[in-house]
Amino acid sequence: MSNPLPEPNLPTLQRLNATIPADLDSKGIAKAWFAAFVLSAEAGDAQGVAKLFVEDAFWRDMLALTWDFRTFSGLPKITEFLAHRLASTRPTAFALRDDAYLGLHQPYPDIAWINLFFDFETEAGIAFGIARLIPNANGEWRAHTVYTNLEDLKGFPEKIGPLRNAAPNHGKWVEDRKREAEFADKSPVVLIVGGGQSGLEVAARLKALDVSTLVVEKNQRIGDNWRNRYDALCLHDPVWYDHMPYLPFPPTWPVYTPAVKVRTYRDVWGDMSDSSRLIQLANWLESYAEALELNVWTSSSVISAVQDGDLWKVSIGRGDGSERTFSVRHIVFATGLGSNDGVFPTYPGMDAFKGQILHSNRHKNAADHLGKKVVVVGACTSAHDICVDYFEQGVDVTMYQRGPTYIMSTSNGWKVLMGGVYSEGGLPTEIADRLNASFPHHFNVGLAQRSTKAIAELDKDLLDGLRARGFLLTDGIQGTGFGLLAWSKAGGYYLDTGASQLIADGKIKLKNGSLIEKFTETGLKFEDGSELSADVVVFATG
Repeated sequence: MSNPLPEPNLPTLQRLNATIPADLDSKGIAKAWFAAFVLSAEAGDAQGVAKLFVEDAFWRDMLALTWDFRTFSGLPKITEFLAHRLASTRPTAFALRDDAYLGLHQPYPDIAWINLFFDFETEAGIAFGIARLIPNANGEWRAHTVYTNLEDLKGFPEKIGPLRNAAPNHGKWVEDRKREAEFADKSPVVLIVGGGQSGLEVAARLKALDVSTLVVEKNQRIGDNWRNRYDALCLHDPVWYDHMPYLPFPPTWPVYTPAVKVRTYRDVWGDMSDSSRLIQLANWLESYAEALELNVWTSSSVISAVQDGDLWKVSIGRGDGSERTFSVRHIVFATGLGSNDGVFPTYPGMDAFKGQILHSNRHKNAADHLGKKVVVVGACTSAHDICVDYFEQGVDVTMYQRGPTYIMSTSNGWKVLMGGVYSEGGLPTEIADRLNASFPHHFNVGLAQRSTKAIAELDKDLLDGLRARGFLLTDGIQGTGFGLLAWSKAGGYYLDTGASQLIADGKIKLKNGSLIEKFTETGLKFEDGSELSADVVVFATG
């Protein structure tokens, strides 16, 4: 695959020509470095701070010093950034956290750094930082990565805990909430387009900061972006990675969240008039919006948004046919990676095909095609999920793979990538999130290359079985596994929860090696002359 990034130089002990003494005083080294760092930073001395860094260092800032999300790579750029920003942001009140995270950390035998967490303030806010120090040949330790994050704005604390609403409300809450959510006599300050998990999380944070916010969601209900997908949909990342602000998932929540928990009220309580599905994640999102009293308009869409000076004039069409126009200061697009109608390739002969053609975003359940012969076009997450559903319901299913796929078993992969961080008994979410954010993406390339190799070794039997079956594999962009694939195109991988073994065993059939030439009346014809009969073709193509 193409190499969009330069190859990173990991700070290995061999490259640094350094060793780790057995009697290393890591806390003493951290405290001495931090004292020098504070002295120069508070004095606005960019050159003084720069002397504490290695030449190929990184500084990643999230709002604290730049009011932006910026990563500065290399000492010249870090020095320039500090020269521009130290004087205007005036960092002060630095305090080193003498906690369990302070000290030597060795992710690999040949890589070691000293972690330190610290708090500080700027002219505008309360901030937090993480530094990682690496050794050099003469035993001196300097910073390789520094991460700074704005935690709070001075004078605008979150209204949580002791600052929550303490006034009793006797019989007025419903009317108050209705008036707040309708914005009958005012415009919101912030308009969020999209009521999925990201939109709701932003709305929750803004509500806690007392910023008037409206979420506009095109679906009929919050959670329909999950509720309306195929029934077999399940998250493949673990629950510890998915917590939402102020209201984390309960400890009884499954590790892998089902988007659709395929049960009905009739299944549980007998014949009742409402037989709608109980949707676990979808209903959680809906209850999250209700519990946190977020202002959401469902069945609504933005018709137009025009900049008018410092404001945006936004027209919103509502489900009842009415239209409202607001003047808002900010618009946030939280429309997700899968907010389109799906990538639906076209081929000659589709109109002559006598079976059914549909996209995965219109597919619901394998039971709809019992007794049929099904071809699923695609070999990433949705394709695997759907193929498993067909197999488990006794449907003859073939996966058509157009190109190589990165495969990682969740049973092995998450232990390597998230063990001790996002895992049972792992770090508190607020620490795990900051640690995760503190690694610059470019630096992460080198670490991801190593973890991808480690996971592949653990998954060797599974991957060998897939190769033997003819399944096309890749190790991702520059050997980084699924990470860069997810960020660059939200596809090209499958985090295996069982489908891969079914393919290796031949229980889910496989076709690849030639492009589709056309549809026939009874199936697909490929450029190499081979044909595949089908009653149903499902495009799981993104």
